[in-house]
Amino acid sequence: MTYDTTFPLLTECAAEAARVARGVPAGRLDEPTHCAGWDVRTLVNHWVLYTSHGLEHRARRIPLPEELTARDFTADPDWAEAYAGQLERALDAWRDPAVWEGEIDLGSMALPAAEIAALIVKELAVHGWDVATATGQEFRVSEDAARFLLGVVERHAEIYRRYDGFADPVPVPEDAPAFARALAASGRDPRQPARMDQ
Repeated sequence: MTYDTTFPLLTECAAEAARVARGVPAGRLDEPTHCAGWDVRTLVNHWVLYTSHGLEHRARRIPLPEELTARDFTADPDWAEAYAGQLERALDAWRDPAVWEGEIDLGSMALPAAEIAALIVKELAVHGWDVATATGQEFRVSEDAARFLLGVVERHAEIYRRYDGFADPVPVPEDAPAFARALAASGRDPRQPARMDQ
């Protein structure tokens, strides 16, 4: 994984995340999702925090302040536009190839910067799919991004499951599309129907 291969996928998934965020109706924020115990608001706040603010802070090697970790981003009626803007600031921070060198300290461990970027591509897409599915939308990725996501999920699935970040894998056919296999490996059922407007 390098800047040249990963940054375009980070940019692609950030753009798709911003598109899905703009499609979240305000009236759906208190509805349930397939993420146990999380309504749409909780899911969106997690997604916004770690994929935009977290993405920028990782690049700058500084921890997320408590003010951000405690914020309800959805309290701002224009939260989706604010999210899109923060994603752009985060991408700007990662446009510097020097950011991709060395490791990033996560507190309990340190990982290569390129692997951190790969994990945030996964967060953008997997939680983007969660948000999309909960609000009657679709999260779309290219075949290159789908194959990349499958590799990231397969590398990290066991540690995510150890900390209840992923459920048990869901069986899917071996010839299922790569994005479906990535979702299934993360404990999500890719056949889960979107929650359509009533």
